[in-house]
Amino acid sequence: MNITDLTGYLAAFLTTLAFVPQAHHSWKTRDLSGVSLPMYSLFSLGVLAWLIYGILINSWPIILANSITLMLACIVLYLKISHKIH
Repeated sequence: MNITDLTGYLAAFLTTLAFVPQAHHSWKTRDLSGVSLPMYSLFSLGVLAWLIYGILINSWPIILANSITLMLACIVLYLKISHKIH
């Protein structure tokens, strides 16, 4: 593993970790009043695009980070949408 890969994995870890508190808070409290549905929708689509890009160029830091971030963002998005319906 070279410095480029290490930098990619570090960036992936830190940016993915940044979404854990929001997903945890949203799941635990079900309080999504501060979450913007349009922003999270666009963000989730952007993360999906990054995931596809990572797959196309076979970049594991991008694939791993965006797989996890997409899962966390989709949890928040699901909770936001289901909260709006009820």
